[in-house]
Amino acid sequence: MTLDNFQICDGDLSETLMNEYLQVEAIAVDTETMGLLPQRDRLCLVQLCDPLDRVTVVRIARGQTTAPNLKRLLEADDVLKVFHFARFDIATLQYNLSIHVLPLFCTKIASKLARTYSSKHGLKDLIQELEQVELDKSAQSSDWGNASNLSPEQLRYAANDVRYLLSACKKLTAMLQREERWELALQCFQSLPTLATLDLMQYQGVFEH
Repeated sequence: MTLDNFQICDGDLSETLMNEYLQVEAIAVDTETMGLLPQRDRLCLVQLCDPLDRVTVVRIARGQTTAPNLKRLLEADDVLKVFHFARFDIATLQYNLSIHVLPLFCTKIASKLARTYSSKHGLKDLIQELEQVELDKSAQSSDWGNASNLSPEQLRYAANDVRYLLSACKKLTAMLQREERWELALQCFQSLPTLATLDLMQYQGVFEH
């Protein structure tokens, strides 16, 4: 992968990029953090990709609490936001930047509902099957906090995490509709903000007996 159609923004989307992204029907979104606990591990990057393969990485500064243009985009009612494991990403965006993402699509949930013939629902396995692309995940566990000095490998990893999501979303949607599981998937996606809020409040086992 080259880094064509690739831009880096500091702190927030530019007005120009925000307006361009607001014109599309769907946008892929991912985040990079210092770890898996939003209350402890800060948000470092937000990656975006649209159907024209325009990738933007937004660097989030330590202590930053707002990103108005990013918030407007991710809360826009007429732009579908596509994630892989949305539950974590939307909790992170909510906790760090007070962004409440809707509407949304989670390729991990969609994969589990549609691809019941497989037990492998990670992004790498999903993209390998649906897009015939092998993602390099070697930079996954790296220091994203040093956002001003990211390596080409980190930038490539960050871009690839969103570059194939929209195509995968379309294919998973077709599978879900074919297998008559689309309405169930929509109900799952709609429940994700509530689950993310429960995660942030550190509730566990709410739905257990």
